[in-house]
Amino acid sequence: MSSGNYGLMAEFGSTEALLAAVHAARAHGYRHLEAYTPFSVPGLPEALELPRDRVALITLLGGLFGGAGAFFMQWYAAVIDYPINSGGRPLNSWPAFIPATFELAVLGAALAGFGGMLVLNGLPRLRHPVFDTPDFHLASRNRFFLCVRAEDPLFDSERTRAWLATLAPVGIVQTPATGTERAR
Repeated sequence: MSSGNYGLMAEFGSTEALLAAVHAARAHGYRHLEAYTPFSVPGLPEALELPRDRVALITLLGGLFGGAGAFFMQWYAAVIDYPINSGGRPLNSWPAFIPATFELAVLGAALAGFGGMLVLNGLPRLRHPVFDTPDFHLASRNRFFLCVRAEDPLFDSERTRAWLATLAPVGIVQTPATGTERAR
């Protein structure tokens, strides 16, 4: 990454132009790309070749762990730690354990899903370098941005800017790496 440069940001006026730019950047060899849009754009995650979402797997594992923990806790209390022979019923009366097992499985899944989403998204992040890009506030309204990050092996500020200009963006600006270099 060049000193003080997070990357180059190209601004587009439509989803079609952004998708075409992403496909062109991938074909050109750029791998460290980010796109910012005001709404979900069909085909954009595939075009960016984003990694598969792992939140569902984390949620499943949290649910399994929560349910298994609840069942074990009840089984251990009823069979090993404090066995009570009540009415001749077996000590391991698993149907009685199901409601609490289900509830803790749901709780474990919810907590794991929430925590996994935060960790995988890199949150909480209070400041990101792209927030300092001029006109980036339009990414939540009506503009579409493609950022070629400076950590990309093909990134060279002048050559990348010239190549992005061939895609006919509304504008191309440099994104500073830190918040201390804000444009005033």
